[in-house]
Amino acid sequence: MRVLITGGSGFLGAWIMKRLLARGMQCVAFDLRANPRLIEALAPAHAASVQWRTGDIANAADTARALEGCDAVIHLAGILTPDCAANPVRGAQINLIGTLNVFEAARAAGLRRVLYASSAGVFGPEDGAAPLPQTHYGAFKLACEGSARAYWHDHGIASIGFRPLVVYGAGRESGSSAGPSLACRAAARGERYTIPFSGSTGLVFADDVAAAYEAALLSEFDGAHAFTLAGEMTPVATLIDKIEALVPGAQIDAKGPALPIATAFPHNPSLARLLPCLQQTSLDHGLHETVAFFRHGLQAS
Repeated sequence: MRVLITGGSGFLGAWIMKRLLARGMQCVAFDLRANPRLIEALAPAHAASVQWRTGDIANAADTARALEGCDAVIHLAGILTPDCAANPVRGAQINLIGTLNVFEAARAAGLRRVLYASSAGVFGPEDGAAPLPQTHYGAFKLACEGSARAYWHDHGIASIGFRPLVVYGAGRESGSSAGPSLACRAAARGERYTIPFSGSTGLVFADDVAAAYEAALLSEFDGAHAFTLAGEMTPVATLIDKIEALVPGAQIDAKGPALPIATAFPHNPSLARLLPCLQQTSLDHGLHETVAFFRHGLQAS
């Protein structure tokens, strides 16, 4: 199977490609520019086999060319909350129009399924059941979910969109919720760091999200689905304690308001029915792996 990963230069794209390459699949990475740095760090034995295609996800022709010769697509390309707030029109062009371009390219290519990245940002701070985004980013992601349902009803293209909360792990460096990953990096380097938010949030290890996409890619399903991946709900103070236990003397603190996303989500039995036994890494183990990655990189440099 040859799989197109849009946003292949990004953090989550590299984690997904690591899994697919280990399974023997061919990966085609699509982004504005080729940047294999993270996939080379995560999967040094396989990274050279990734085929890179460049272009703008907001451009329909670029997106269609990227999908040529591919059997499946995992659509991750997008810009995060701060960039959407700074330029909402460009945010809509990339996050919403880009998603429509992927579905249109898939339809033209005869693909029957699309996997894409939604976000827990579709929810507001009070309710993890009824979407009520408070950011442009969340609003665009919610619109993508609605369009995915329309492609199922209008054209029979099935889809799964995952809504992870705060994804952490090696390589996470940008976005308003990158704080836990950057805190692990700072601790490994002996640097001071302030996580820019407080309160509690769900922490999801990057490899667990990658495993969910892998499972969805290998499954047969109909309909248009959106599933929340809440991870382990954790107070930021507890997160700091766990990092300090891994790195005694770490200089990590937190300052700022809580993230504008709910902290409680209803159980969705349809996820377990469609994708049973999804991987769930404990926070302790995920933080250990993240700190170890940054320590290894420090030693290698």
